[in-house]
Amino acid sequence: MYHMVLLILNDLDDCTPVLDAWEALGVGGITILESTGLGHARKSGIRENMPTMPSLADFFRRSEHRHRTIFTVVDSEEMADKLIEVTEQTLGNLESADNGVLFVLPVSKAKGIRGGQKRAQERRG
Repeated sequence: MYHMVLLILNDLDDCTPVLDAWEALGVGGITILESTGLGHARKSGIRENMPTMPSLADFFRRSEHRHRTIFTVVDSEEMADKLIEVTEQTLGNLESADNGVLFVLPVSKAKGIRGGQKRAQERRG
């Protein structure tokens, strides 16, 4: 069965080390999204008029706290467990406050997974 592993990082500086650790396991097809939690959005004020295509000026005006949401789909529970393990080796205990949130979801069907895995293997040489 396939599994989606989704990690929400609180510290942007943790993104590259986590990606490196996931790639070292041979995981491909990793997607990275910029995200903001509701608590931080409320603190900085939710902007109803957020532009669809923000300009550089919009970027500098915004004072929102940003996170990175990273996810991938793997083909076994064992690989999902390995991702959890290397993530905690990289970040420390995820139960610590403000360290990040990781969860795994079952995926009933998936297509195109092998392409990302093949590209990851090619990059590793």
